[in-house]
Formats: sequence, structure tokens, C-alpha cells
Amino acid sequence: MDYSKMCSVYIGLGSNKGKRIGNIKEALNHLKEKMEVEKVSSFYLTEPVGIKGGWFVNCVLKVRTDNNPKKLLEILLEIEKRMGRIRTKKKISRVIDLDLLFYEGKIIKEKDLTLPHPRLHKRRFVLIPLAEINPELYHPILKKSIKEILESLIDEHRVYLVNGE
Repeated sequence: MDYSKMCSVYIGLGSNKGKRIGNIKEALNHLKEKMEVEKVSSFYLTEPVGIKGGWFVNCVLKVRTDNNPKKLLEILLEIEKRMGRIRTKKKISRVIDLDLLFYEGKIIKEKDLTLPHPRLHKRRFVLIPLAEINPELYHPILKKSIKEILESLIDEHRVYLVNGE
């Protein structure tokens, strides 16, 4: 790993199928093999948004990596696949969902990659754990901190801290 080229990245993890907490912990172990995990938020039980199925367990990580955004996305998709996630157009329950939220302050808009994540500012289940680990993180498009975005959020979906995590 080239530590001089390490970038700060935020990744969202979610699971609403099978042993949700176990799935998150397994994904976290896979991620630790590929990058340096600096911070892990608490785990949250979250009401599903735009998807049928059970409630999710979600968390957010801050990692450091020397992989570029496209390579990092490939790594996330490979971990999902290894854990049994089949990506479809349908919004269905998932063993694991790994979302690239922020990569340094980069703004990228390509067919397969949009950074910052295009819906993170509308999702309480992302903003709460993100604010827990870095409330001052700056959204380069909205030009607001995560704390400011969360304070002005209109989202009625419920998010609860999971005890003991």
C-alpha cells in the first residue's frame, strides 16, 4: 500500500436479509483485508426506504485506500457478490449492500459511478451514522456539512441505535 497516496473514503453498509449484524461484520472483515478501516459508526436498525422487505441494519465506515474510485467500486461489488448479493433492477431484500458515499472531495458523474452518492442527502439511515463519525464532513455539491444536511432533512423513516454495537 502506498501510504502517500491514501485517500479518505466513506462507505455505507446495510443488510436486511439473514443474520443482518453478522452480515455487516462479515463485510467489514472483507473490507479490512482490502483497505485501512479508520472509523466504524454504531449499528442502526432502519426502516426500509423504497424497498419491500424487513428492516435493515446499517452503519458507515471511514476508510483509507490507495485504490481509485472505480477500482474501489469493483472491490465493493466483488465483496457483495462473494457474500451472495445478486444485483437486480428490482428493489429487493439484500444480504449486503455496500455504497460508496464519498471519496475525498471528488465529484464524479459517470454511467456506473456517481460521487458523492446521489441520494445520501435524502436518507436518514446514511446521514445519522455518517454524522456520528464525522458531522463536519463537507458535501461538495450541496456545500453543507453532514450535520447541516441532517438538521434540515425531511425524512420520516425511522432509525434506531442497535444496543450493544
